[in-house]
Amino acid sequence: MKPSERFYAVGMPVWQACFDHPFVAGIGNGTLEVEKFRYYMIQDHKYLMQYAKVFALGVVKAVDEGDMRTFGGLIQATLDTENAVHQAYLAELGVTRESIESAPMALNNKSYTDYMIAQASKGGMPEIVVSVLACSWSYKVIGDYLETLPGFASHPFYERWVRMYTSEGYRAANDQMIELVDKYCTGLPEEHLQRLDQVLLDCSHYEYQFWDMAWSCGQSYTTVF
Repeated sequence: MKPSERFYAVGMPVWQACFDHPFVAGIGNGTLEVEKFRYYMIQDHKYLMQYAKVFALGVVKAVDEGDMRTFGGLIQATLDTENAVHQAYLAELGVTRESIESAPMALNNKSYTDYMIAQASKGGMPEIVVSVLACSWSYKVIGDYLETLPGFASHPFYERWVRMYTSEGYRAANDQMIELVDKYCTGLPEEHLQRLDQVLLDCSHYEYQFWDMAWSCGQSYTTVF
């Protein structure tokens, strides 16, 4: 079994649980409140800025020029391609650059991105590639699932979001991540693989909690105090 197949088996139960999350389901059937989606897009923009830093650590720690270029391409794909879709939505939703910058980063978002950067900083190439795998692969899995729902294309506002994660460009970037995982994790001792299993699982749970955060519009973190 390839390491990527192992990690897929670890993460898939959590990723599949996202199918039934009311936020994800609302995208699929077009019923998600726009205000919730606006909050999600602002937080996801902030997430992507931190996510790109993990790839930057890949550039720093890579010893192979080809891998440096791959990580550089993934940074560009994150900041230019994926973020371009976010920017188009944010503009359509009337969200200004100033409002994005002034919005506080949700606690779950900060905890998740800090966790990824910590794993990438203290670990090596295996930790870098596995820490970003749950986000990349789960979004592809979710996009593929939503695309199969009858009538999803009748909701053009959210259809564009789904198409982003089922596009050939996104699929190619995700495949690059999988290839890097297999390159750097093949042959690792079982003890190391088990630690990486936990990183993948932790990040998968953070992904689920990100949907929770967006569904509640952060209220679960702001109304307690």
